[in-house]
Amino acid sequence: MAAEPTEGFDAQRLRHEVERLAQPEGRRVGTPGHDVAQGLLSGRLAGIGLAPYGDAFALPYGAGGHAFANLVGVASGRDREAPPVLIAAHYDTAGDWPGADDNAAAVAIALEVAARLVAEPAARDVVIALFDAEEPPFFQTERMGSVHFYERQATGPVHAALVMDLVGHALPLPGVEDLVFVTGMESDPGLQQTMNGLSAPEGARFVTALNAYVGDMSDHHVFRLNRVPYLFLSCGHWAHYHEPSDTPDRLDHSKMAAIAGALEEITRDVASRRLDGPWEGYDTTPTDLATMRAAFGDVARQMGLRLEGRRDIDRLARHLIQTMGL
Repeated sequence: MAAEPTEGFDAQRLRHEVERLAQPEGRRVGTPGHDVAQGLLSGRLAGIGLAPYGDAFALPYGAGGHAFANLVGVASGRDREAPPVLIAAHYDTAGDWPGADDNAAAVAIALEVAARLVAEPAARDVVIALFDAEEPPFFQTERMGSVHFYERQATGPVHAALVMDLVGHALPLPGVEDLVFVTGMESDPGLQQTMNGLSAPEGARFVTALNAYVGDMSDHHVFRLNRVPYLFLSCGHWAHYHEPSDTPDRLDHSKMAAIAGALEEITRDVASRRLDGPWEGYDTTPTDLATMRAAFGDVARQMGLRLEGRRDIDRLARHLIQTMGL
């Protein structure tokens, strides 16, 4: 059964959280801004009331002459022995720019949801992981924060990983500004039940799709490779991706608040649900069709698609990736 939706999140609080992190100098690994962000976020994890994951919130590591740190806290759940759910977002930037959408928005949402989980614990522990070194040249290497965490820092198995990246902006097309794409539901049948039971948050509509359409474009990469059930939430690329113009004023903070509400609901539901597989062993087509029809029915009709099966979804997905740059 899906968790009951809770009181909505404050868009202005989220905006303030983004503005504190998304400073003009950016958070590129090896820069002063990166160090400042580590201190700020470690303080926020403590201030929310999370417990350190191990001896401290900052889990440092080094490689190739660089100093990295994953920032990780725990919201204690009712069953402390069960493997935890993990909420993840990276905090570094690819260049010396604010990185509001990439990825301060996701960090802000993770922190706000974490505070709710401290105040009202989920069925099991929830780990809040703010990963370092997601951006090039570290992407999908052993130096990537999520990879290092999973392979070297994790103290036990993860029940499921809920990963966010690029979740702060409105889609730049009329009528679909509020869409959020979710991949990874195919990793476990229980996640389809979670998404089917999700309340319809005002301000954000969720479209499910196979991860294969976009690939491992963020920190869910290592979890998918190791067959950990996962969901990846993103609004896709936009004109300000990896640009100095990725500033807090360009974000849709009301949409972020809706995403935060949905993420809290998803987290609580996944925390209370058995995830027994099979791994990528079932067909998500019915849910994918329903969410695609609701979001892109007009586009499909213009393409001559009836959206009746996986082949139609494949064609529509290719078209959307080409036309929207997702």
